[in-house]
Amino acid sequence: MDLQPENDHVPSPPLISDRVLINGVVTPLTLTADGELHWTESCRRKSTTEKEILSFVVEGNKVRVKTLVERRGSICCGGSGGDYARKDFVFEPLYDESRKLWCDELRQQLQSLGRPRRLLVFVNPFGGKKTARKIFLEEVKPLFDDADVQLDILETKYQLHAKEMVKSMDLSKYDGIVCVSGDGVLVEVVNGLLERADWRTALKLPIGMVPAGSGNGMIKSLLDPVGLSCSATSATVTIIRGHRRSLDVATISQGTTKFFSVLMLAWGLVADIDIESEKFRWMGSARFDVYGLQRIICLRQYNGRILFVPAPGFESYGKPASYHVDTESSVSDKTQGYQGPDTNLEDMEWREIKGPFVSVWLHNVPWGAENTLAAPNAKFSDGFLDLIVMKDCPKLALLSLMTKLSDGTHVHSPYASYLKVKAFVLEPGARIDEEDKEGIIDSDGEVLARGRKSYKCEEKALMSYDKLQITVDQGLATLFSPE
Repeated sequence: MDLQPENDHVPSPPLISDRVLINGVVTPLTLTADGELHWTESCRRKSTTEKEILSFVVEGNKVRVKTLVERRGSICCGGSGGDYARKDFVFEPLYDESRKLWCDELRQQLQSLGRPRRLLVFVNPFGGKKTARKIFLEEVKPLFDDADVQLDILETKYQLHAKEMVKSMDLSKYDGIVCVSGDGVLVEVVNGLLERADWRTALKLPIGMVPAGSGNGMIKSLLDPVGLSCSATSATVTIIRGHRRSLDVATISQGTTKFFSVLMLAWGLVADIDIESEKFRWMGSARFDVYGLQRIICLRQYNGRILFVPAPGFESYGKPASYHVDTESSVSDKTQGYQGPDTNLEDMEWREIKGPFVSVWLHNVPWGAENTLAAPNAKFSDGFLDLIVMKDCPKLALLSLMTKLSDGTHVHSPYASYLKVKAFVLEPGARIDEEDKEGIIDSDGEVLARGRKSYKCEEKALMSYDKLQITVDQGLATLFSPE
């Protein structure tokens, strides 16, 4: 609730204006059509805006307006406090009829904002430093309670649990889905929605993220551009306010097998760091830095080839190529769910880059983790993926390049190619120095394919370590967004 200095702002028309008691003093109070409350206290004009109001309750003769005011605080993902502090405003109408009128107008004003009233919440107690349950109970739930948002809470018990639930349950009673986790549960939710028979309707349901994992790339990408810290409080307020934005979804195909990605795909150095560092998961996001140094010292390079359809303005990258779509990849044995974009890939202008590669990295949003600005030019719904390719790179230069991931300047390195693509094909190969060993293909923090003698190669993966195809659907999913 900020003090409002005199300015040239023209106030909106009042919905209701009356004299009330504030701290025992009779004071004029006005609610405007823009949802602002104006009053005078201690000879100073004060007001609270629509976005600061969470809800209100009647306490005897008094009305308590629950508000959340902005402040600047922690910049650490998952930290407490963040950019907001709770501060209530209490007033007492002089008459019963006046109190009823105030309550009716406040209620109608809040209802007109289109905010969520009932949410399905997934809490992943196993992600990152295993603090999701604590974050939810201490920082998230109290705010939802103050905003009168009803919650149905489910703790995930195993990998793909959220996907299974979303795919089969009745979602019609919810105004959105919330993931208190890292990015993994978000990916499960999107894949579950896309495998529903009513996927068109289901995808209109907005998804919100609260940072409680190792990566937190999606929520960081949402909050950072508007100057909000990547905290549980800022994320929860974003969901409460109910603004929405669309999100591109990439369909990764191999034969009839499909996976829907909303964050990234990596092969080579980035994938090896992302997946093999899970042995240090107890370290939180620091695990990526520690294991990244180890991987650069013992650098691997991989044979292979990538093909891509460049976005306008990026046609100079690579060399001309043709691409033949396997007949099998256009036919699915699924009876329901989304089958990927209906795009004639063979008629597109394809380009190619041949290996060996240090790293191939596709990104849908700017941040890959809370401290990794992987693709600074990525947009949420531009219909393109950002591609970062590294080939020959000396170890010292690579170490310097990796230290620039926090501000995105790594893409300006002469050893990195940075472009936007509409479609992409990966043909992964073996290590150049050990041809009996292959790599890992990582999408959204999970293993998509494991090659021969790779990390945990005995474990089953969704796809084989072979050619895969990626296409993009513009604005297919929906997110809660700060603006």
